[in-house]
Amino acid sequence: MMEPADCQQRPGAHYRRIAALALSMAWLAGCGGGEASHRARVASPPPRDWPVVAPADPARANAVLMRAISLVGTPYRWGGNTPEGGFDCSGLVNYVFRDMLDVRLPRTSRELFDLQGPRITPGQLAGGDLVFFGNGGAVSHVGIYVGEGRFVHAPNSGGTVRLDRLDGSWWREHYTGARRLLH
Repeated sequence: MMEPADCQQRPGAHYRRIAALALSMAWLAGCGGGEASHRARVASPPPRDWPVVAPADPARANAVLMRAISLVGTPYRWGGNTPEGGFDCSGLVNYVFRDMLDVRLPRTSRELFDLQGPRITPGQLAGGDLVFFGNGGAVSHVGIYVGEGRFVHAPNSGGTVRLDRLDGSWWREHYTGARRLLH
């Protein structure tokens, strides 16, 4: 069986994912699990009030955040790593850190997750931290935390780089962890 390919999708995969999501939602709608059952699936729930955590290097973090936010609206492209050609999730992260800080990072979300550095809880997130998502602990997506529970990422085919909230139901359920690169 093939493992998920770092948020990059093959042609037609988008439609299969939509069908699977619709089927899952229909199945879940019929379940009477309630809120307690939902919380049991959440590995690390986000805080209700997002604490303001100052980054260790505010100037570098600000450079990363401003560049990431400036790319909102750029089209998603499988394997993309430039504003002109579009981005996938890890391509966006790589581009921002390389462009603003001349930092070379691994190419896939899984490799980014495996980088040395502190793993941090949602309540400790600071601007510029990387946030990871996946299924069953397998990382398949990455974004850049910008503060107040929001992150910038390149979500999927047909989409664009956008800001989302970590406490959104899909992101909360698939949250895998975070990594701090800016020490």
